[in-house]
Amino acid sequence: MGPHQPLPAGARARRRRRPGEGRRAVVVGAGLGADAELLASRGWRTTAFDVSASAVDLARDRHPGTAVDYRVADLLALPDDLVGAADLVVEVFTVQALPQSLRAEAVRAVRSLLAPGGTLLAVQFVRERGAPVGDSPPWLLDEDEIRSLAGDDVELGTLDRRPHPLNPAGPDVWVATLRRDA
Repeated sequence: MGPHQPLPAGARARRRRRPGEGRRAVVVGAGLGADAELLASRGWRTTAFDVSASAVDLARDRHPGTAVDYRVADLLALPDDLVGAADLVVEVFTVQALPQSLRAEAVRAVRSLLAPGGTLLAVQFVRERGAPVGDSPPWLLDEDEIRSLAGDDVELGTLDRRPHPLNPAGPDVWVATLRRDA
């Protein structure tokens, strides 16, 4: 029900490095809106989108009067006004929800949201290298797959493997920060 970890710390750290109101953030997969609302409360002009109209409706209903621009949109067919527009992109568990056949296209789409100098925060569950992918979602990412978020002019800054903060006994999560060249 709250923002994903490490989003609160990451949102604060990002704001210290680039002060000023009005920076644009995009949240991939609106969910219940907690991540988007946190960013908006920190002064980010925030857009959160989801392919599911019911998820977007639920996020809007949970946050009446919000400054967040909640939208129905498809990651694989992004609206033109989002491409290259975000100083911060937050992608939590969306890439792993897509089958392997769409993974490379989804990763390119996530990267395409970044403005020059923008930062991507990605969180995905860990799959051990060589472990079976599985027949149904989520299709967890191994280290090579999480590293594939880098590419074109987007460089991997940090990659950490951590216990999930709400389920330390469950699978670990990858927490990656990436940056598009200015």
